Amino acid sequence: MKIKRLAIKNFRGYHGETSIEFEDLTAFVGKNDIGKSSIMEALDLFFNDGKGVIKLDKDDVNIDARGVEDLEICISICFCDLPERIIIDATNETSLAAEYLLNPNNQLEVIKKYPNAGSAKVFIRALHPTNPFCADLLQKRDSELRQIIESNQIICDDRTRNAVMRNSIRQYFGDNLQLDIAEIDVTKGDTKSIWEKLQKYLPLYSLFQSDRKNSDGDNEVQDPLKEAVKEILHDEELQRVLNFVAATVETKLREVSARTLEKLREMSPDIASTLNPVIPVASSLKWGDVFKNVSITSDENIPINKRGSGSKRLILLNFFRAEVERRQSEINAPSVIYAIEEPETSQHSENQKKLIKALILLAAANNTQVLITTHSATIVKQLGFNNIRIIRMDNTQKIIENTLPNQLPYPSLNEVNYLAFSELSEEYHNELYGYIVEQGLLEEYSQDKSKTTYIRLLRNGVTRTEQKIMTEYIRHQIHHPENTHNVHFTENDLRTSIEDMRSFIQSKT
Repeated sequence: MKIKRLAIKNFRGYHGETSIEFEDLTAFVGKNDIGKSSIMEALDLFFNDGKGVIKLDKDDVNIDARGVEDLEICISICFCDLPERIIIDATNETSLAAEYLLNPNNQLEVIKKYPNAGSAKVFIRALHPTNPFCADLLQKRDSELRQIIESNQIICDDRTRNAVMRNSIRQYFGDNLQLDIAEIDVTKGDTKSIWEKLQKYLPLYSLFQSDRKNSDGDNEVQDPLKEAVKEILHDEELQRVLNFVAATVETKLREVSARTLEKLREMSPDIASTLNPVIPVASSLKWGDVFKNVSITSDENIPINKRGSGSKRLILLNFFRAEVERRQSEINAPSVIYAIEEPETSQHSENQKKLIKALILLAAANNTQVLITTHSATIVKQLGFNNIRIIRMDNTQKIIENTLPNQLPYPSLNEVNYLAFSELSEEYHNELYGYIVEQGLLEEYSQDKSKTTYIRLLRNGVTRTEQKIMTEYIRHQIHHPENTHNVHFTENDLRTSIEDMRSFIQSKT
């Protein structure tokens, strides 16, 4: 399964329901404190039920919602790429479609509601039968299903399998199922076990946060292998093997001590009577200490926690990826979602390019999605327009845009960076200027604009004084850095010129 759409309501900065479309790779961009991390953390709550990175508390309820006493947080996800067959009771195969558990878009839509930031109530929103004989078949026991079959004289080939009986009942009522949108509570009665089985088909979600510790005292920074040892030693099968080893050693030690004391009694019974063997029980053994010297070091034997912060984070990021894949394999999860906040943190621009290329490749793998938040213009420029979600404020409401705002008549990742981060770049200035020239609009754009003196440097070294509008002044300075005869434009000059060109281009669309 993959996430197709997420809707959040009353969670932190999101008051009214906010809907977000997802791709195999989805990047959330926007200014600080705009709500990028809240999306990632809402997903962590949904998938990991407070056992992941995030623990829900009452402060997570949106402050405006608290003001009107609307204290229920709601997180819902529509899933696509669904399994063809599922098992939701005993070992009987069925399908989500056959059980009428799909919404009108043929997606599995799961809604989790947290009243007053408490435990989740889980619902499936689906186009479901409302006919009283068919509306709650998923909640009925086998004896109740047989009773419906018998009272209506329904033909059913197998009255021992619930999935078969439910299908026979629905077929019998045929066109009279009275299908309508319904929210099916899957946390009560027999549907609780159905939800427990359905969860096995959901993706494994792992969140790598931007503000995770990178200090020398962080266990993972001390060395990912030490954390791996802890995880490995928690394996139940391995614990049984280690307990067997401990019991075997204990038995042998008791045999050796018994023989020693027996011989001692022959020579000195008084001393022997005061001695007892001390052998630790298996549960007290610290197997992790056996592997306390495991490490990843460089050729110069420099440990991870003494490397630069960029190198530490890069190693941790890939340790995170490896651990997710290991967990996916161990629990046989059908798909995985990597959620990574600000992968560019502490990374040189060249490393940022390599990282995003690796994540693009990762997202192209089967049954895999990658979600990132970023403040990096370098990363944005490596992405496709379909991958980018801009988060911004419109008055008091957060808006998450699936596509570009189309404020310019051509697609521009520089425009994305300008809208998301207010980034002013010479590259963006060149792009806007080039578009105006290409459209033959430079003369019209220049009308009524004040001019400033520009000293042109000719090829023979001679200078010539010209009058230029500020946009042309900046453009010439960008393209002729060898000309040092002019005062360099300021950041405010660049901002004003970019804003003027954008406004002019927009007025022509």
